[in-house]
Amino acid sequence: MKIFNIFICIAVAVIFFSFWYLLNRPEIEPSWPSRIQGFSFSPMQEWNNPMEKNFPTEEEIEGDLKLLANKTNAIRTYSVEAVQEKIPALARKYGLNVTLGAWLSKDLEANDEQIQTVIRLVRENNRNVIRVIVGNEAIYRNDLTVKELMVYIDQVQAAVSVPVSTAEPWHIWFHNPEMGGHVDFIATHMLPYWEGIEMNKAVDYVIEHMNLLKTTFPGKPVIIGEVGWPSNGRTRNKAEASIADQAAFLRRFINKAEELHYVYYVMEAFDQPWKRTNEGSVGAYWGVYDVARQPKFPFTTPIVGIPQWRVLAGISIVIAILTFSLLLIDSISLRPSGRGFLASIAFLAATGAVWVVYDYSQQYLTVSIIIVGCLMLLGIIGVVIVLLTEAHEWAEAIWTTAMRRPLTPVAVPEEMMPMVSIHVPAYNEPPDMLIETLNALSQLEYPSYEVIIMDNNTKDPAVWQPVEAHCKALGPKFHFFHEDPLKGFKAGALNYCLARTSAEVEVVAVIDSDYQVTSDWLKDLVPQFLKPSVAVVQAPQDYRDEGESLFKAMCYSEYRGFFYIGMVTRNERNAIIQHGTMTMVRKSVLEEVGGWAEWCITEDAELGLKIFEKGYEALYTSKSYGRGVMPDMFIDFKKQRYRWAYGAVQIMRHHAGALFGKSRSRLTYGQRYHFLAGWLPWMADSINLIFAFAALAWSIGMICLPRKFDPPMVILSAVPLAFFVFKLAKMFYLYRNRVKATLTQTLASALAGLSLSHTIAKAILFGFVTKNLPFFRTPKMVEGKVFWYALQSSREEGLMLTAFLLSVYGIVKVQGLQTADILVWNIVLLVQAIPYLAAVLMSVISVFSRLSAKKLITRITALPKPIQEIGSATEKISES
Repeated sequence: MKIFNIFICIAVAVIFFSFWYLLNRPEIEPSWPSRIQGFSFSPMQEWNNPMEKNFPTEEEIEGDLKLLANKTNAIRTYSVEAVQEKIPALARKYGLNVTLGAWLSKDLEANDEQIQTVIRLVRENNRNVIRVIVGNEAIYRNDLTVKELMVYIDQVQAAVSVPVSTAEPWHIWFHNPEMGGHVDFIATHMLPYWEGIEMNKAVDYVIEHMNLLKTTFPGKPVIIGEVGWPSNGRTRNKAEASIADQAAFLRRFINKAEELHYVYYVMEAFDQPWKRTNEGSVGAYWGVYDVARQPKFPFTTPIVGIPQWRVLAGISIVIAILTFSLLLIDSISLRPSGRGFLASIAFLAATGAVWVVYDYSQQYLTVSIIIVGCLMLLGIIGVVIVLLTEAHEWAEAIWTTAMRRPLTPVAVPEEMMPMVSIHVPAYNEPPDMLIETLNALSQLEYPSYEVIIMDNNTKDPAVWQPVEAHCKALGPKFHFFHEDPLKGFKAGALNYCLARTSAEVEVVAVIDSDYQVTSDWLKDLVPQFLKPSVAVVQAPQDYRDEGESLFKAMCYSEYRGFFYIGMVTRNERNAIIQHGTMTMVRKSVLEEVGGWAEWCITEDAELGLKIFEKGYEALYTSKSYGRGVMPDMFIDFKKQRYRWAYGAVQIMRHHAGALFGKSRSRLTYGQRYHFLAGWLPWMADSINLIFAFAALAWSIGMICLPRKFDPPMVILSAVPLAFFVFKLAKMFYLYRNRVKATLTQTLASALAGLSLSHTIAKAILFGFVTKNLPFFRTPKMVEGKVFWYALQSSREEGLMLTAFLLSVYGIVKVQGLQTADILVWNIVLLVQAIPYLAAVLMSVISVFSRLSAKKLITRITALPKPIQEIGSATEKISES
């Protein structure tokens, strides 16, 4: 098998290495000339920001010009503020011509200062200042009107002898042809990325619009004041910002521009991180050189999307092999198909994680980006861990050769069967239901047992006294106790029973007050205790009222997954979760570990873990030996799951030393793994709740401040989407193949499970910051306000659902769906809304299902008796 594992690793590694290669095949493009016509030149260093009046030094500017001297004929500037007025003189030292720019805005005083400085500099540097551009996209930004701008242009034209114009995108020139009468040339910006043009069509787009402007302004020279492509940033329609696309576009464009004799200025010489403030994240990445003044792509050799792809592929393969090896620990019974599945998931997860981290690291790092990146890295690690544990359960549930620890029937003579004490805790339970439970226990086919019923804290004697009387009628095996007050809730009641258990008892069995057991329960399972190491024997929780309503049918589908998938795989490593019903415990072990924990609201699961810490065994059978009733309403369904999740955190905090190997215990690695891995999906729900609030806050920023809040990167948004799809795929596959559920049952289970996500998330978060379960009141149903009650029982989920839907609407309204980033982010928001929608639907279904059942019963009881019987029979047939 080891050789086969190595073969799988090699095969999958070759596949994923090929994947990296195919995405990074070298592309041959025209070579970059030794000198180009011009660069747009902004001299800011990484730490500068002209908006904060933080400018580079004269020495830093001279260093940039010296670098460009042998690479271009000219530069174009944008402003003459502060030290930037030194640029023409410094450029002259290195033989560079200058197209001098005056920055115009709504600040009229600053505009006058720019104009006067430009006029002076042209006169002082008439040898290398060859053009003047008055204003840069001032009309496009709505800073000035056409009329106001023309006044400034006329003023400069009258004062200098070089050609004068302004710079605007092509459509501003096209829609304002009157501007042509005031300028000496047309300076247009050709930035196909901003218009969402696919890179492969971008050069043709530029040529097409250059021809349009030449036709619109016959006789006027048309120069390209800015032409370029960003190397990083968000996708805009079909335009992707990447180094490969930047390199390909510029090399193709320059080759064509030289052929067509265009005058152009490549946008831009150096990356300008400060532009993120007003242009979004993409504004920082238009430079041919990065902030360290290093070229970002090769000028003559073939272009590769990720030049370091071999290193990244190697890292991902090493991580994947290590991960795959960990997944195979104690997986002897896993078939080759299961091993291949785990290898594929390990390589896919490692490749995805490496790619995301690499892609994110290509940004210029600020404090905020580093903080977000660290949080993102922790999130990715968490997602990958949960993904791998889910995949591991998937593989072990489907692709195993045989069960390693099946519960094998043991034939034992009656005289060797140990005595059993069955404990039934009850609080304010309907007496008729509890009497049915006791009747079933009286029919057990077992020679030696007793039943102890502990009714604690029930106030109304009319509730508990009929049960007491019925116990007396059932005979000496049944012992009824009533205590009020009694501390400790269910655990307190069970400890009370334990203290009154017969000395001859060897096995304690526990069922809930609503369970009706089969007669062979003890006969089939108690013989397992003849093996000294066995301390717990657990049968599944099962239910008998799934036919009462659509709501209960959906709950039933959801419950089945854990007991027919999760518990079965956990049993393979002696790591089941003990439950407080349909469970049996060796009495001596129960006393050894101190009984039931009254501090924990999931005392049953806590007891199982304590028993494992002592080194004992637990056995599980998926055969049903008893069936109870499910919660009647969605709010009760939520309360039950809240208790389970909150209790899990209590257990984790209390037993952290044993679980993480910091204190002495006899827990195996497999047991530690299953307990921690079993809680991970709930932990993920809690983290996802934090993510949900962060997503809503970010979306509000995208709506209110669209220039400052970009949508998250596609590759980041894809992570939660991929995880959601994987979990759904796993659930559908396992339910259909392991639980043998129908498609309808599988969908019902998915809806019911998703509806609990918010409840579980809250329970986990509160579990880490509180010590006691907050009181959760179950409201009374008012038939006259059924729909209002449904909304009240899921009001938090309804508010979150509304928030997500409004966010999607607001983003589409403000930003549209022009980019893949926005589209994918909206999909993320809609996926985030699904659990909240599921909760609202489950609440409505639970209320209306119950109301329909009540109306049906009312109508039947109002009829004459013979017709009542027909109606009851009809109801039973419809349930079947």
